[in-house]
Amino acid sequence: MESYPKVLSVVPQAGKRLLVTFSNQVKKVYDCTPLLSEEVFSSLSDEWVFKAVQRDPGGYGVSWSDEIDLSEAELWVNGLLAAED
Repeated sequence: MESYPKVLSVVPQAGKRLLVTFSNQVKKVYDCTPLLSEEVFSSLSDEWVFKAVQRDPGGYGVSWSDEIDLSEAELWVNGLLAAED
């Protein structure tokens, strides 16, 4: 099984995007917009719910609730490298 870097931090951004910093110091932007059409993720359409995202203990992903989460693998594989500051 392939191993992915753990999530160090997550910051919600405009346009339903997440800025994720990984344990290897790489920053990626993950677009949550395509997920909104799936029933389990539909509540993320509400801005206050989306902004409540948190890093999971141990850095194994991010979550909004017990039912809504994304793994570190999903964020790593499908996130795009963030522009340098």
